[in-house]
Amino acid sequence: MVPLPPPRGISFISPTTLGLYYSAIASSSCFVFPFSSSGISRSLRMGKKRLMVPAKDVDLSSVEYKPLVVQAPHLTGFTFGLFVRILEAPLIGPLIMNFLKKENKVDELLRHTVIPEEPMFKPEYPPQEMEPSVVVLDEDGKPEDRVESALRCLPHYDPAELWENFSESFRYWKIRDYAYAYRSRKVTPLMVAERIISVIEENRRNKPPTPLLISFDAADIREQAAASTHRFEAGNPLTILDGIFMAIKDDIDCYPHPTKGGSTWVHEVRPVKRDADCVARLRSCGVIFIGKANMHEFGMGTTGNNPNYGTTRNPHALDRYTGGSSSGPAAIVASGLCPAALGTDGGGSVRIPSSLCGVVGLKSNYGRTSMEGSLCDCGTVEIIGPIASTVEDVMLVYAAMLGSSPSNRISLKPAPPCLPIHSLSDDSNALESLRIGKYTPWFNDVSSTEVSDKCEDALNLLSKSHGCEMIEIVIPEILEMRTAHLVSIGSECLYSMSADCEDGKDVKSTYDTRTSLALFRSFTAADYVAAQCIRRRIMYYFMEIFRKADVIVTPTTGTTAPKIPPSALKSGETDMQTTAYLMQFVVPSNLLGFPAISVPVGYDKEGLPIGLQIIGRPWAEATILRIASAVEKLCGESKKRPVSYYDVLRAN
Repeated sequence: MVPLPPPRGISFISPTTLGLYYSAIASSSCFVFPFSSSGISRSLRMGKKRLMVPAKDVDLSSVEYKPLVVQAPHLTGFTFGLFVRILEAPLIGPLIMNFLKKENKVDELLRHTVIPEEPMFKPEYPPQEMEPSVVVLDEDGKPEDRVESALRCLPHYDPAELWENFSESFRYWKIRDYAYAYRSRKVTPLMVAERIISVIEENRRNKPPTPLLISFDAADIREQAAASTHRFEAGNPLTILDGIFMAIKDDIDCYPHPTKGGSTWVHEVRPVKRDADCVARLRSCGVIFIGKANMHEFGMGTTGNNPNYGTTRNPHALDRYTGGSSSGPAAIVASGLCPAALGTDGGGSVRIPSSLCGVVGLKSNYGRTSMEGSLCDCGTVEIIGPIASTVEDVMLVYAAMLGSSPSNRISLKPAPPCLPIHSLSDDSNALESLRIGKYTPWFNDVSSTEVSDKCEDALNLLSKSHGCEMIEIVIPEILEMRTAHLVSIGSECLYSMSADCEDGKDVKSTYDTRTSLALFRSFTAADYVAAQCIRRRIMYYFMEIFRKADVIVTPTTGTTAPKIPPSALKSGETDMQTTAYLMQFVVPSNLLGFPAISVPVGYDKEGLPIGLQIIGRPWAEATILRIASAVEKLCGESKKRPVSYYDVLRAN
């Protein structure tokens, strides 16, 4: 295939740590980066600069966790627009930004501190041991063969029991359910396509608009579904994924749809000429693509708010956000419209909406899957990842789409991709020996104890049922980690957008985006290098943790789905307290490239989903998938039917 030209558009943030960092500059009286709160046991003065103690010499016993305090204005409507215009003013904007950063000691951390570690410009890992009880996938082989290997890893499937004796309790239809229905002639892909088209067209007529998709072509869906139906009639479906409907986030190329990234202009400067690599691999397995899913514009937000096309609503509560920036993919899966979708994750954007919508979201290791053909293919923190209703469906989609780029294979030296073998004996043996790390003060720093309690209950069930060992850990310098992530992804974003911003395209963007760009422009080359030195420090701490723990667990988010203010629908909003809670736990996996997964573990008293996050060692997707599957079995019996749910497989 002819490679796409480098995009002139944008590198997306999905979503970034903007909220945590922007909080620091939005309220000059409340938020600082004191070294004592971040776990650095001591710092030395060297003239006007501070000298950090080398990471290997930090006394972890002296680390004191201090909850994040955010007191920033909640702005919508006219006041938000006025605030953005002030930030963009040629003289006063930079003065205000620099003053607030100085008052909050941001410059002290990045520019007035000597960090002894060398910079790490992208994740670097020592060689990793092979995970136990796994099947190795051939990333150079055909996607169809990898899907077949993944299928053999799954537990026994009894279609008669699951289909014919469908109980009153709610559960999502899985990919294997669709495959059984097609093969037994209960339904055809073309019949399901008509049901999906009907739902999408009805949804697009909502007032105010609440679109799940930004780009949709009914004729294209029918053509794909007809081809799949013919393959089943001829008795030669391509794979278990043949006839499976999926949505693609609007920052990933899916020909012939334009790629807009939730904006009104990116497609004007970057035409789509072919599928992204991951989409092409799924298409070769027979997947049917329903269109480009809605998202927070440019991924620069945590809620999924999009004034350009309308804000996607949470299927569990239509007055609530889905989470962002992969809002459309998560809502489409949670509503039953598709069993799986693709999102991107540069700062929790697969995991946050998966948690808030009650579905499963996988962030694979950085470099595991090619980013070619996405709008985020030049960064160091972003991946394309699957969102699905079940862990086994995530495994099947992940197996089809994986495959690192040649450059990453040289620089990262990835371990072979693997999947867990879900037979009873293999799972039991592998789970029993696992050590699960938990930093309790951080784990419990949530908006409501319902979130941490549900996650704690899931871990207790896991330990009781499988004998996993719980280990208390300490994670230093969490505030520095957030700052390093923001500077990294913000600088990368600004670099890829600079030409179009110079052409004046940025004024066509939402207030969310323009606020982000004002912040990113304040970063210097020195800030960027300092952030990469911090990245190496944080990598040292986490690799030391992984010497004694196999995974790290947290709630996925520090809060359940927030309400949508009506005043935010037209022009967006900035709500840093909410953003801080949504991003509380997701950053390490992006800055350091580790694999992570969000799996549903229950609901709060208002019926809103809660997710548990499992962070793995480098390249250890099989381990987190194994644990997520076990958690799913232990916590999945009480699944609630979303308020907005469509049974497209058995519709009357």
